[in-house]
Amino acid sequence: MITITLKNEGKALKQIIFHGHAMYDYGKDIVCAGVSTILTTTVNAILKFNDQAIELSQEKDIVLTVLIEDEVTSKLLENMVELLYELEESYPKNITIRKRD
Repeated sequence: MITITLKNEGKALKQIIFHGHAMYDYGKDIVCAGVSTILTTTVNAILKFNDQAIELSQEKDIVLTVLIEDEVTSKLLENMVELLYELEESYPKNITIRKRD
């Protein structure tokens, strides 16, 4: 299962942690592909507008950290989270989203 943890400070999203694998169907994992596409598209769009706005790291987990809050970054991250919630709704056995303050 993919676990996505949203870390907020107040109302502002500060960090998103992606952990695990969906295990939907080996070689045809549409859930992992969906999460990867949503993440990659969002990161690329944010970096195109402001290459200092976020930091992406990957060791065991993929960690997206918000460094600069601006309107474009916030809107793109809101869209990403909405898309991830839609994916979770369709595949609850393969992806879960948690909020942490």
